[in-house]
Amino acid sequence: MYYVLYGVLYAVSLLPLKVLYLLSDFAYVVVYYLFGYRKDVVMQNLTIAFPQKTEDEKIKIAKQFYKNFCDTFIETIKFISASSTFFEKRFKADFSVLNEAFALGRPVQIQAGHNFNWELVNLAVPKYLDGTLVGVYLPLNNKIFERLFRYIRSRFGTQLVAATRMREEMFRYRGKHYFIGLIADQAPPVPQKAYWVNFFGRPTAFLRGPENAARISNYSVVFTHFRKSKRGYYEGAAELCTTTPRELPEGHLTLLYAHYLERVMSANPEMWLWSHRRWKHEWKEEYGKVI
Repeated sequence: MYYVLYGVLYAVSLLPLKVLYLLSDFAYVVVYYLFGYRKDVVMQNLTIAFPQKTEDEKIKIAKQFYKNFCDTFIETIKFISASSTFFEKRFKADFSVLNEAFALGRPVQIQAGHNFNWELVNLAVPKYLDGTLVGVYLPLNNKIFERLFRYIRSRFGTQLVAATRMREEMFRYRGKHYFIGLIADQAPPVPQKAYWVNFFGRPTAFLRGPENAARISNYSVVFTHFRKSKRGYYEGAAELCTTTPRELPEGHLTLLYAHYLERVMSANPEMWLWSHRRWKHEWKEEYGKVI
């Protein structure tokens, strides 16, 4: 079944991107107008993040979000067959800060978020780096799609590590020099074990794993995000957070990441995954202080 799916999607991926975007435009109409996929979640999240915006302004952001959402899946199909030249043409970035941190002789942790098109990380970014990119990802339940996405994400050298088996799979990198990429803005499954941070003015649970790993392994930490210069064309940006995470107070690295997300999400709100239930957990006193 995998080869049937791969063969069909590979054939589709050979179509020009202009043609594929017609499919994306159709999908947008279906997803937004016909099914209203998670529209209530999107609008609730936008209201939390941007209470000062009018209803019309939030609807405008939501519509553009859904267009980017559909484009992301169509572009990912294109990535099945896209050449390195395709990415060189359509993705530009100055990642010198990453290589400067790497030159210090220690691994570098790259913290990103669910920023369109996040699949670019594994395909377009490695050519900018002076070392191996290890990408941490959450495995899919469907084995066929899991195999397909592993193939797509590793096409240009990214080495994948499943978040569910991270301790075992990271063992082979012990003592090595590498970049490790994380999408770190997921809502943690166990709120009692989270860092709680004021995020867009509301107590919000953040995963402890990225900060704990940085402190234990003494990674340099760099924040990254993407901007869309026009449809199908992206620009990457990187910002050094710290080269000495162990010297920061506990929780401060997570706070800096939250502040970074607020800044880049406010600048380009249509580029974020607003259909994600980011504020599904309510803070309780027994969870500890809010940073």
